[in-house]
Amino acid sequence: MPWAPTPSHAAAKIQHLVSPGGIEAWFVQDATVPLIAMEYAFGGGATQDPADKPGVGNMVADLIDEGSGDLDSQTFHERLDRRAIELSFSSARDYFRGSLRMLKDNKDEAFDLLRMSLTSPHFESADVERIRTQILSGLRHDTSNPGALASRKFLEIAFGDHPYGRQASGTLESVPTITIADLKDYVRRVLAKDTLRIAVVGDIDAVSLGKLLDQTFGGLPAKASLTPVADIEAARPPQRVFIPLDVPQTVVTFGGPGIKRNDPNFMAAYVVNHILGGGTLSSRLYREVREKRGLAYSVYDALLWMDHSAVFVGNTATRADRAGETIDAVNTEIRRMAEDGPTQQELDEAKSYLKGSQMLALDTSSKLASALLQYQLDRLPIDYIEKRNAIVDAVTLDDTKKVAQRLWGHGLLTVIVGRPPAAAAQPAAATSTKAN
Repeated sequence: MPWAPTPSHAAAKIQHLVSPGGIEAWFVQDATVPLIAMEYAFGGGATQDPADKPGVGNMVADLIDEGSGDLDSQTFHERLDRRAIELSFSSARDYFRGSLRMLKDNKDEAFDLLRMSLTSPHFESADVERIRTQILSGLRHDTSNPGALASRKFLEIAFGDHPYGRQASGTLESVPTITIADLKDYVRRVLAKDTLRIAVVGDIDAVSLGKLLDQTFGGLPAKASLTPVADIEAARPPQRVFIPLDVPQTVVTFGGPGIKRNDPNFMAAYVVNHILGGGTLSSRLYREVREKRGLAYSVYDALLWMDHSAVFVGNTATRADRAGETIDAVNTEIRRMAEDGPTQQELDEAKSYLKGSQMLALDTSSKLASALLQYQLDRLPIDYIEKRNAIVDAVTLDDTKKVAQRLWGHGLLTVIVGRPPAAAAQPAAATSTKAN
């Protein structure tokens, strides 16, 4: 059910709630509809997988709601379904994340089921093997998926042996070796109160929410036992890799070092990246690659920031015999942006779009909860929603030109997956690299 606050209205209502037991949350009370949405995250994520066993956190996320407390897997999910409770988990690069959505009248049962998942997951052998089989099936499918292969190789090139270079979902080699002891050890080390961040939006008062937070999270360990993760800069471009695969369309993934969220030039980078390829039909890459040349159905790039690094990454797909032309068009446009930057008109239009689109980013309780959690993970102030448009407005043309040169002045890391026509990169082998 949609809820459409203005950014200033949402910001005015954001509370920094501290429960009687010391659990903190950002909270927006809203009784427009009888729903409650909670997003939360523990520090760690896939970076806490053992180096030789990528995929542990992902497997925990798939199994943690497969039976807990005094409920087996079937009974647990029947309870969720009967009350229309949405409960999910995921292991991202830096965080183990969860979502909980429910009707107001079902809040006590919903929070209790979450408590059981976090504090007493079963990890029964039959459930573990069933989920392991599902994960391996997906990984086998990825071996013939050009997008998955390109993404995996891009991370390997960008980050090498760093945890960011590993696959969060694991590999065909690692997943069979993951034991129940590995899963329990991950839960013990990662799910703790000192790294917990929570955002709640919905029809509940602060006193009731504080009690539920204590009941749900209060039994977790006080401190996590995380393996330190080093800061790393993504590999310097230009580099190019070709992976042969007999598929109808060639996939091209491109990118390079990005800008971290706490960098003073981040917003300038965000604005200029929107102009270059930020996913709208007015972006330069879309105009040059699709509209003018008809080379691809879509082309985009995005800034990705993590706790210890940042990259920009883009993607497109085209016919094998036009892959070379497509790559040249992307390179040319990115080089032109690095050398000249955007125009004043492009900057003004991008600012207008980004300020207006913030409304859509907050138009449901679930979206607002997700945004409030992300702001916490990005270490932004609680009134960031209120300040954001002014920060966008403050970006100057000179700012965007400087950051464009910083982002794109060194070329690209490029991964090409598909049939090997002469028009493609003409690489020597699947793992060979050469400069753009």
